[in-house]
Amino acid sequence: MFKISIGVFAHNEEKNIKGLLESLLDQKLKHAQLKEIIVVSSSTDQTNQIVENIAQKHHLVKLLAEKKRQGKASAINQFLKAAQGDLLVLESGDTLPLKNTLSELIKPFDSPQVGMTGAHPLPVDNPQEFLGFVSHLLWRIHHRIALKEPKCGEMIAIRKGIVQEIPAQTAVDEAMFETLITKKGYKVVYVPSAIVKNKGPETIIDFLKQRRRITAGHLHLQKQMCYSVSTASPFKILRYILPEIKEQPTKIHFILGAILLEGWGRLLGYYDFYFKKKNPYKWEIAQSTKEDLKNASTTLENPRL
Repeated sequence: MFKISIGVFAHNEEKNIKGLLESLLDQKLKHAQLKEIIVVSSSTDQTNQIVENIAQKHHLVKLLAEKKRQGKASAINQFLKAAQGDLLVLESGDTLPLKNTLSELIKPFDSPQVGMTGAHPLPVDNPQEFLGFVSHLLWRIHHRIALKEPKCGEMIAIRKGIVQEIPAQTAVDEAMFETLITKKGYKVVYVPSAIVKNKGPETIIDFLKQRRRITAGHLHLQKQMCYSVSTASPFKILRYILPEIKEQPTKIHFILGAILLEGWGRLLGYYDFYFKKKNPYKWEIAQSTKEDLKNASTTLENPRL
């Protein structure tokens, strides 16, 4: 029976942290045991107090409060050092798993060749609005690519001991784990049935913050580790856009807008990497992505794939 340690990484997540921890505590596990939930927080809002209140009622919940924000990778390394489980689950504080997500996420570890699994992120944004449509479109393309070439994000699980720590200045932690684990000969498995809710940006400024940071992070990863993730190629993304146009011809104006916006974000990331020599491992938070996901209306139970 696997023992599971969950790491939650939070920076000012007071809107979502209570619902997230309640969801993790309510996960249905058959052949595994939840050993601990460790929240590593660099928050300045009420996040830490909320976690402490829950920890008083649930002994599995622990808080590691950072006095100074060092970046997500540094927080992850604290968790890797403290975690005692056989399988380590890493989840962003602004996401929310469905009831059976954890159980689905750990199933592939029955094979000793599997070193990492990744959940299936689905946004709660309104797809009838432009940026909501863009969030759904990008994650749907991410899903379709990951089915053929595993690419993990938002919530992952790793086998303890394969990776002791990740470079503290990486801005793309899931991609870094993918790199390190595959280079050691283990398999990475994408689990489409392990669904985790997330929230996309509501403003173009926040969207560009995210996309330029991820692009620059992937470029740093490629330079540092000679590894490129499956979603890094813009040509591969465009190849998956064509089916979207055929399936949703009435949304072609939204699709074209999404292409332009994604291209703009990537160009900014190229500029940050090649000209500003910037590595955004401590990135500016996109505030419009912060929401109570437990009460967000969604049709995740029947997603269109």
